[in-house]
Amino acid sequence: MSPAIALHEPVAAGEDPKILDRIRSADIHLTLWQRPLPENLAWLEALDWDAIDDLDFAADLDNIDAEIADGLREAGYPEAADRAALRDEIAALARRFSAIMDCKAVKIRLEVVETDACRKFHADHVAARLLMTLVGPGTQWVHAGKVAAGPIHHLVAGDVAFFKGRRWADEPAILHRSAPVAATGETRLLLVIDPLTTTSEAAALPSEWLP
Repeated sequence: MSPAIALHEPVAAGEDPKILDRIRSADIHLTLWQRPLPENLAWLEALDWDAIDDLDFAADLDNIDAEIADGLREAGYPEAADRAALRDEIAALARRFSAIMDCKAVKIRLEVVETDACRKFHADHVAARLLMTLVGPGTQWVHAGKVAAGPIHHLVAGDVAFFKGRRWADEPAILHRSAPVAATGETRLLLVIDPLTTTSEAAALPSEWLP
């Protein structure tokens, strides 16, 4: 589990998943559900990454379990109980994210990261983004304006982080980046969930969250 973080603006962190709801507060730019990786997902560390493809798809909440299951199967994840546990984890987080964001569909990415992708601290061009590292070093974050001085905070596998993006906050108070792994040879497995804002689904989001 990641180290305790002081509960001060603009970050809210805790071991209760309801802490994620506080992202809706105007003065909160990062909410962090601190928890260990669920035991039924420990098998992910033993995967053959050369046999696993990235996932990147839109999912309607009404059919999300089936859509995730199909995606995991096509991407090469193991059969039966293992894959079902991963499906259930992603679906539960997508539903929680959708409830907080009040959207009917989401975009889900499950990426195998072996390079220093997104190596600069930044805020995403979305209303908000959920990030969860399942394998390897977790996402890093800093207070905006303190990138050079630090400190750099490190999430750990299992932590669920909810970051406000630039479509919700013109001047985000928290910036983040992918943990550098190119020099270490480590592999990360990262889950990313965004609200879907295509033309057909844009009405599901409050107008102030859209471009």
